[in-house]
Amino acid sequence: MNVVGYCRVSTQEQADSGLGLAAQKHAITAECNRRGWTLQNLYEDAGMSGKSLSGREALSEALRAVSEHRADALVVAKLDRLSRSLFDFAALMEQGRRQGWALVILDLGVDTTTPSGEMMANVMATFAQFERRLIGQRTKDALAVKRAQGVRLGRPPVLDPKVGEYIVDMRRLDLSYAAIARELNEALVPTAHGGKAWHPTTVRRIALAKTKADPKRTITTRSGVS
Repeated sequence: MNVVGYCRVSTQEQADSGLGLAAQKHAITAECNRRGWTLQNLYEDAGMSGKSLSGREALSEALRAVSEHRADALVVAKLDRLSRSLFDFAALMEQGRRQGWALVILDLGVDTTTPSGEMMANVMATFAQFERRLIGQRTKDALAVKRAQGVRLGRPPVLDPKVGEYIVDMRRLDLSYAAIARELNEALVPTAHGGKAWHPTTVRRIALAKTKADPKRTITTRSGVS
């Protein structure tokens, strides 16, 4: 089987010891020799963090090699050399499954070319999903507490006062909410949140809010009080 290896050390690890990359290369080479695999290339990122998969040129090259089927598997000495995130690991494993290449992580016994190694990978993916759901639930619970305390969540709307005045003036001219929304869209006027699409319900809400804020500005149209 043709494989590629991947090694990584952070800037601090480089400063602490020059043996990090050498140890990883030795582990990968020894395992390939033991199993009779052909190690086509060893990609290495020196001085790179493991917090994210992005921004690592050598890792991108290694993943391109397996995704283009120039190699059958990606071999890594330790999981944290590949990523410190179980989420990223689970995503890579799924990517390999879809594209038809294997992932081998020596320190954990993860090897999707074997039934037992694939089972270990699936267990880790399950924990990653569990962790993701826990984080989501904690976030949901925290937001619920904030709402109960009366905290307003999300970005506060910032509407140009002139736009509010324009909406009130157009209502005085008996334009419908739909017509005003259409005028604003055609003029490319941004919404309160910086969006580009005005809707009649939004226009109506702003018109009513302006009236409530200043009762003296009650909008009277030809058909009556708005």
